[in-house]
Amino acid sequence: MTNLIAKGIKELSNLPGWRSKKRIVVFESDDWGAFRMPSLKVYEQLRAAGLDMDSGDALRYNINDTLEDSSDLEALFEVLNSFKDPLGNPAVFTALALCANPDFEKIRHSGFQQYFYESLSDSYSRYGHTNMAPLWQQGMQRGLMFPEFHGREHLNVAAWMRALQNKDSETRMAFDHGYWGFNNKHAFGLMFQAAFDLEKPEDLKIQHGIIKSGLKLFSEQYKRAATVFVPPNGPINNELEATAASGGIQFVSSSKIQREVFGNGITKTRFHYPGQKNKYGQHYLTRNAFFEPSQSGQDPVGSCLKDIEVAFRWQKPAVISTHRVNYIGGLREENRSYGLELLKQLLKNIQLKWPETLFMSSDKLGLLMAGKNQ
Repeated sequence: MTNLIAKGIKELSNLPGWRSKKRIVVFESDDWGAFRMPSLKVYEQLRAAGLDMDSGDALRYNINDTLEDSSDLEALFEVLNSFKDPLGNPAVFTALALCANPDFEKIRHSGFQQYFYESLSDSYSRYGHTNMAPLWQQGMQRGLMFPEFHGREHLNVAAWMRALQNKDSETRMAFDHGYWGFNNKHAFGLMFQAAFDLEKPEDLKIQHGIIKSGLKLFSEQYKRAATVFVPPNGPINNELEATAASGGIQFVSSSKIQREVFGNGITKTRFHYPGQKNKYGQHYLTRNAFFEPSQSGQDPVGSCLKDIEVAFRWQKPAVISTHRVNYIGGLREENRSYGLELLKQLLKNIQLKWPETLFMSSDKLGLLMAGKNQ
């Protein structure tokens, strides 16, 4: 009965919003640019010290997810380029990217009284990852990888800094290892990874500034302005959409059921559908398919194909959520190999079942929904 209810909900969730007779597949891949786990040694040390590193969905991130390098991008490009749609376009990832990370040393030197960040290019340099900027440009020019805005950091700066200033033992311990992504037990259920969740109403002013500076950094890093925004982990106060709009964001990719946050645990539920327009003139994109090879206990290819089938049945584009963690080999090379092999299987099956399928990036889909791209 539970499975039948879940299937019914999935069918119904695809009813509202923009439709197209075209079979369109969009891959939205989150978290590029963030350094989550510095090393497996750090993972083991923090786990041994008692931090919650494994519960929920955290384990696969903590043992696999780290800052991408050139071999990760090159391997992914090779797979995407091996599948072309009827118009000759390769499979493409919309890479939801962060363009900064915390500067741990400067924060420590300030006595934890001031927040500092380093640019993504500085993060790449510190990790010894060379040739990254030209490689990203190559991916864009070849139509394989198209970065869009995921935020400045994958980190709730205000909440994290308060925890550090209050000498929270677990947060300080993680900080000493150059890490923040453990399952922290914070006020109102806030997680440090949720960059735009609100612990206190006054944090909203800080977040407006983060979006402004983040969009500027994005343009500097990728030599183009972002047009799509996907808030990390989902929660956000919708006033931030105005700041994003003033910075050039035309499309917001959101959960169909969004939790708008106001601070002090106050929230409201907002409902979104593809093509919906907000008061700032932005259109919403919503995801309706999921492909997470690194997540255990499922059939990633079969499950995603079922999601796509439902989307196509209701004349909806299949917008697939798939995180960077599935394609990264810096901590465990076998993780990347496995993820890419399953991605090949998924793309092969898509083209066998629906040979007319068109591959599209999120911005192109948004323009099509808005009637600006035929």
